[in-house]
Amino acid sequence: MQKIYKINNYLPNQYDYEKKFNVNHNYLTEQFSDHELILEKIKKVVLNNDFTLGKEVDYLEEDFANLIGVKYAIGVGSGTDALFLSLKSIGIKEGDEVITTPFTFYATIGAIVTAGAKPVFADICDDYNINASEIEKKINSKTKAILPVHWSGKPCDMDAIRDIANKYNLTIVEDACHAILAKYKNKNAGNLGDIGCFSFHPLKNLNVWGDGGIITTNDPSINHNLRLIRNHGLSGRNTCEIFAYNSRLDTIQAVVARHMLNKIEFITEKRIYNAHYLDKGLKNISELKLPNREKHLTEVFHLYMFECERRNELKSFLNQNNIDAKIHYPVPMHLQPAAKSYGYKKGDFPKSEKLCLRVISLPVHEFITKENLDYMINKIQEFYR
Repeated sequence: MQKIYKINNYLPNQYDYEKKFNVNHNYLTEQFSDHELILEKIKKVVLNNDFTLGKEVDYLEEDFANLIGVKYAIGVGSGTDALFLSLKSIGIKEGDEVITTPFTFYATIGAIVTAGAKPVFADICDDYNINASEIEKKINSKTKAILPVHWSGKPCDMDAIRDIANKYNLTIVEDACHAILAKYKNKNAGNLGDIGCFSFHPLKNLNVWGDGGIITTNDPSINHNLRLIRNHGLSGRNTCEIFAYNSRLDTIQAVVARHMLNKIEFITEKRIYNAHYLDKGLKNISELKLPNREKHLTEVFHLYMFECERRNELKSFLNQNNIDAKIHYPVPMHLQPAAKSYGYKKGDFPKSEKLCLRVISLPVHEFITKENLDYMINKIQEFYR
C-alpha cells in the first residue's frame, strides 16, 4: 500500500530562508527593478483580453527563433513541458527508451517517464556532461532518442553525439534549459540537435514571472506536431486533429520574456565575466578542482560549479558567512526513490555519484559585484587555510 503523507508547499519557507544571505543565488528583485515597464506592456494584454496564445507569444517565438538561429520556436507552459512535448512530438511511447544522464535535474527524467519511455542512463565526463563514448553501449532496438543535458550552460560533445545519432537513426532532444546563448563551435545550443528545449523559470538566465518554456527546431514536421499537441490538438477553433495536451505559454509571460530578451546579451556577458573572475581567484587552491574551459565552447554559467574537498563543511562555512552556496544536486537521478523500479543501484554510474558528493555552486549572476566575488574567494581561501 502506498504511504500517504502530507506534502506541503516547501518553497515559501525556502525563499524566506534564502533572503538572509548577502551574496545570494536569488537576484529577482534587482533583475525586475524595472517591473513598471513590464506592467505597462501587460496592461495592453489585459485591455485586449489576449491572454491565451496571444500576439505576444507569436512575437516571442519569432524573436527567439532568430536569436537561436533556427526556423521555428514554439512557446509552451514550462521547460519540463518543452522536454515532454518534444518527446511526444517524435512519437515516444510505452516501451521506448531514451538515453540521458543521471547528473541532471528531476525534470529531465520526469519528462522521459511521463512521455511513456524508460530513462536509460549513460555516465558523465569530468565536465559534468554525458559521456558520448558511454552512449553507444546503451543503444538497443528500443532506443528512440538521445537526450543530452547542457549542464549549467556548458554544451555537450555534440559532434560525437550527432555521429552516434546518425549511425543508429536516433533523434537528439537537447535539454538546453540552462543554456540559452551557450555555443558549441559558434553554434547555439538549441540548434545542435533535432529539437532544443529551454526553460523560462524565474531562476534561469532568461526568466519570466512564473513557469514558461520554449522549443526550437528546424524540422517543419516537428514544428507542426508541437503546435498541435501544446493546444489540445487543435488546428483551428472547431477542428481537433488529435486529442492532446494543454501547455500554452501565457501571453503575459511572453511579454516578460520579450522584455528580458533585450537584456540577454548583457546577462550572458556578465555571467561569463564573473565565472572567469572566480576561476582566476580559485584556481590555485589545491583542494578544489575547477572544470576545464574548452576554447570551442561558450559556457553561459547558469550555475558556477566546482569539485571540492570537505564539501559539506565548506557549504556550511560559506552559509555561516552569508554566502548562498548550494549543492546541485546531492543525489543522482538513478538513486532517487522514483527510479527504484528501474533497478539501478549504487556504483552503476561512478562519475555521477562521485560528483554528487563533491560539487558545490556559487552565485554568479549579473548582479554579483566584484566585492562579492572577492569576498567569496577570500572566504574559500580562509576555509582551506
